[in-house]
Amino acid sequence: MSQYIAFLSAQLWGWPMILLLLGTHIYLTVRLRFPQRHIFRAIKMSFTSDKGSHGDVSQFGALATALAATIGTGNIVGVGTAVWLGGPGAVLWCWLTGVFGISTKYAEALLAVKYRVKDRKGNMHGGPMYALLRGLGWRHLAILFSIFTAVAALGIGNMVQCNAISLLCYESFQIPVWQSSAVVAILTAVVILGGVKSISRICSAFVPLMALLYVLGCVYILIINAQYIIPSLQLILRSAFSPRSAAGGMMGGGIMMAARYGIARGLFSNESGLGSAPIVAAAARTRSMVRQALVSSTGTFWDTVVVCAMTGLVIVSSVLAHSGIDFNAGGALTHAAFATIPYVGTPLLLFGIITFAFSTILGWSYYGEKGIEFLTGTRARIPYRIVYVIFTFLGGTMPLALVWNISDLANGMMCIPNLVCVLALSGVIVRETRKANML
Repeated sequence: MSQYIAFLSAQLWGWPMILLLLGTHIYLTVRLRFPQRHIFRAIKMSFTSDKGSHGDVSQFGALATALAATIGTGNIVGVGTAVWLGGPGAVLWCWLTGVFGISTKYAEALLAVKYRVKDRKGNMHGGPMYALLRGLGWRHLAILFSIFTAVAALGIGNMVQCNAISLLCYESFQIPVWQSSAVVAILTAVVILGGVKSISRICSAFVPLMALLYVLGCVYILIINAQYIIPSLQLILRSAFSPRSAAGGMMGGGIMMAARYGIARGLFSNESGLGSAPIVAAAARTRSMVRQALVSSTGTFWDTVVVCAMTGLVIVSSVLAHSGIDFNAGGALTHAAFATIPYVGTPLLLFGIITFAFSTILGWSYYGEKGIEFLTGTRARIPYRIVYVIFTFLGGTMPLALVWNISDLANGMMCIPNLVCVLALSGVIVRETRKANML
C-alpha cells in the first residue's frame, strides 16, 4: 500500500505537475502585466487596516496565518535537500519560482475574496471550493478539492510536523516522543479550539518573531562568510545553467537536475497554486478583493524570495567557507551551516525548526476545518478540531512513511482543481484587476 501510494505521489509530483505549476505562474505574470512590481506597496498594505471593511480577521492576521502554514521545515531542511540533489544551481531556480509564484498567489486570493460567502453568524467562508462552485458551477470539483484539503491538513500539515518536533526533541534532549507529542497536542488544542481569531492572534505575534530570529541567524552567517558571497552567487548562477553537474548535486545532471529540484522545492514551499492560502485570505477584513490579493501575494515573497533564498545562500557560502561541509550532506547542510555560529547556532536552528513546524500545524488546522465545513456544514467544526488534536499526538508517536506519501498525494490533488479554477477564471482576475487600475 505504502509503495503503491509512493509511486502515485512520485508520478503526480513529476515534471508534468512542475511544468503545469510553473507554466501557470508565468502565464498569469504575463497576463497580469507583472503584478510583482507592486510588491513593496503590498507589503505596506499588509501592515495597515482597511477601514470600514468586513471579515473575521485583519489583513495582517490572515497573512500571518497563511505564512504560519507556509513557512515550515521545508524552508530550512528542504532547501538543503534541493542543493544536495540538484547542486547549488537549485537555489536560483527555487528563487525564480517564488518570484513568478507571486502572480498565482495574487490570483488565488482575488478569487477567494470575490466568491466568499457570509453565514448567518457573520463568519466568512471562501477559497477555491467556493470559486469553483460560485464562479464556475463545478460542484463535484469543489467537493474533491475540499476532501483533499482535509486529508492533507491531517497529514503534511499536522502529523508530519509533530513527528518532526518529537524526533528533534528526542535526538537533541532525549525527551520521549510521547511526552513532546502530548505537549504539542495540548498547545494545539488550546489555540485551535478558539477558532480562526485565536489562530490569527497567535500567528500574528508568533510568526514575525520566529522568522526574525531565523533571518538574523542567516544574516550573521552571511556576515561571517562575507568574502564568499560573491563567489557563492557566481557558483549558483553557473550551476543553474551548466549542462553538467557543478560543485555538488548527488544526482548530477547539471541544469535539468538543478531546475527540477529547485523548482519543486520552491513550489512546495510557497504553496502558490496549491489553493491553501486563499482559504484564510477569504476571512480577511477588506473592502477590495484586489487589495487583499496584493497582501496575500506577499506571502510567497517572504517565504521563497526571502527565507528560502537566504537559506540557500547561507548553505552555499558555508560550503565554500568551510571545507568540512560537503554538498552531499543532504538535509544536514543547513544544520552544518548554523553550527558555525558559536554557542547559539544549533539551538537557534532547533528553535526555528520547532516553531516553524508548530506554526504549520496551526495554519493547516484552519484549512482542513474549512474543507470539512464545505462538505458537512459548521456542525462538523468542533469534531474536526478534536480529531485534529488527536492526530497531532498520533503523528508524533508513529512511523510516518505512509502518512508522508498520502499527504504528498493529497497536496498534488489539491493543485489540480485549484489551477483549473484559476486558469478558467483568469479573465475575471484580469478584469477585476483592471477595474482597480492595477494593470
